[in-house]
Amino acid sequence: MFDKMSVTKLYNRHLLSLLHKHQHCNRAIRQIHCHFLVLNVGILALWNSILKHYSLSAFPQDAVTLFGYLRNQSKPISFDSFTYSYLIKACANLKRTHLGTQLHCSSTKVGFDYHVHVQTALVNMYMDCGCLADAKNVFDEMPEKNLVTWNVLITGFIKWGEIEFARAAFDSMPEKNVVSWTGLIDGYTRKSRFYEALSLFREMFVGDGINNNKPTEVTLLTVFPSIWNIGCLEFCQMVHAYGEKSGLNVLDVRVMNCLIDAYARSGSIESAWRVFEEIGNAKKNLVSWTSMISAFAMHGLAAQASDCYVKMEGAKVKPNRITFLSVLNACSHGGLVEEGIEFYRKMVEECGIEPEIKHYGSLIDMLGRAGRLEEAEEMALNIASEIGNVVVIWRTLLGACSLHGNVEMGERVTRKIMGLEREYGGDYVLMSNIFCGAGRYVDSERVRRLMDDRNASKLPGFTLA
Repeated sequence: MFDKMSVTKLYNRHLLSLLHKHQHCNRAIRQIHCHFLVLNVGILALWNSILKHYSLSAFPQDAVTLFGYLRNQSKPISFDSFTYSYLIKACANLKRTHLGTQLHCSSTKVGFDYHVHVQTALVNMYMDCGCLADAKNVFDEMPEKNLVTWNVLITGFIKWGEIEFARAAFDSMPEKNVVSWTGLIDGYTRKSRFYEALSLFREMFVGDGINNNKPTEVTLLTVFPSIWNIGCLEFCQMVHAYGEKSGLNVLDVRVMNCLIDAYARSGSIESAWRVFEEIGNAKKNLVSWTSMISAFAMHGLAAQASDCYVKMEGAKVKPNRITFLSVLNACSHGGLVEEGIEFYRKMVEECGIEPEIKHYGSLIDMLGRAGRLEEAEEMALNIASEIGNVVVIWRTLLGACSLHGNVEMGERVTRKIMGLEREYGGDYVLMSNIFCGAGRYVDSERVRRLMDDRNASKLPGFTLA
């Protein structure tokens, strides 16, 4: 009997090791699942591993189906806290609040109403399903909460844009970790409350770093959007120095790529270039090169952007549509028309990239700035209407007509725009100004009256320039 039990235990351990080995392979897990059914396995730990896989996979419904099967066996298994935690996670992924509520009741009946892991899973489930009041009720009734529980509540509030509730929970935490800080910084950034995000980062950096809650690479990546939206050079330098000291700059090239962008948006193209140079050639990826090209374009350094693209080609890095958009914008603002046309040709013919509306807009803006209006108009006429938002292309061309005082083309372009959209007042104002610049004051006043008659909006417009 002893030998038989030993063999059974060894076999069960072997099955468990197989589950762990293939935990990310859905096909293998399904095969093991079928094997369990044939053997009529009654070991809860084995079934929990299957449930865990299904609940976290793209097929969480399979976890619910398996639970129903196990519960209806002639010799039902007594489920533990892991079972309910995995099933509640499956409900969260399915966004099935009703089923989650049933599991809430079932787990309470069997004595898990005070179990921290089960209750944390319930808070997460209700948050994921948008039932914020239910999540807060479960949280408030928990006699014991751990850091994960608090972080689940905070990130849940942030997900639904309830930043004030998230901040209140954050301030009430008996202790915080880097997830807590990073989550709230992300929340402020998502709500475009950039100064508050930076203030919180500074507090974490200066104060709570003493408690070993030091920013990670995820924290830095989270705070960068706030830095570049404000254009705060001081924070760029602070993050740069911290990344150097902590080794995060070397560890994660994404931090360096974001630094390039942050420095450029904060007005220091020299610092952006130094960061780019600090990245080893082996670590420079497409984002690194594209960020630097975009930085040059942002500062009107068309020649440098073009040169950077050539160096990228020499490094055997294949450009994408964003790379080409950056270099086309640089050529547009720098007056490098022939170079821009050549880059456009490379994009379409050599790289096989289908132009999007922004590529066309950049090219038309480039031709328009250079006074090559007929070429720009011909290109605009050849853009397929299915590409979407074509009116923006014509507005870009209308701006070029205004710049060069081309009344005849301006009228044609305005008719095109009116055929697509009549509600934007900026189009009327621009055409009115073109007439006025040509001394056609009667026509200018006529367009202004037409704008008023149509009650066209005078909100700021949008072009691809």
